[in-house]
Amino acid sequence: MTARGIGLCGSHRTGKTTLATLVAETRGIALVKTTTGKVFAAHNLDPAAEMDFATRLWIQHEIVAEALKIWQKEDSNFITDRTPIDMMAYTLGDIQGNTQVDFAELEKYLDYCFMVTNEVFHDLAVVQPAIPLVPEEGKARLNKAYIEHLNILILGLCSDERLHCPVHIIPRDVLDLDERIREVIRG
Repeated sequence: MTARGIGLCGSHRTGKTTLATLVAETRGIALVKTTTGKVFAAHNLDPAAEMDFATRLWIQHEIVAEALKIWQKEDSNFITDRTPIDMMAYTLGDIQGNTQVDFAELEKYLDYCFMVTNEVFHDLAVVQPAIPLVPEEGKARLNKAYIEHLNILILGLCSDERLHCPVHIIPRDVLDLDERIREVIRG
């Protein structure tokens, strides 16, 4: 597969889906949405629930595999509102003080996510926390500290030597949607 995707990376509640939709319309490319929530639901898991490391890593593998199937169906350029970078950040973000981690399995997962990212995407844009957080039914929790934690993880993952596609970081002070679109397109 030749890398054809533009991937928007970032924590939940940063406006990735809205931005991806507008970029797709502006560029005349396909918008490809991933199905993270559906993958959790198909396995009777709640993404906000605490999970042991083995369960979290297993479901994250399932999420990447499902997303990869969706991305590989595209036969032309596309944009998506989630990437394996996000998936790695959520996995790492759930590792807390006493979490028992199988580091060999974690490394395999991270390597796999970087490989998928390099295979699928020709550009990544990091959408940082900036827009006002507004509670919405059915949307992810509004924990500013957790959102910021994920952002820092994403920024770090985007500078990892295993990542080979270009990354553009949208500055936090860019809130205007037209300006955000230009940031993605020129990135």
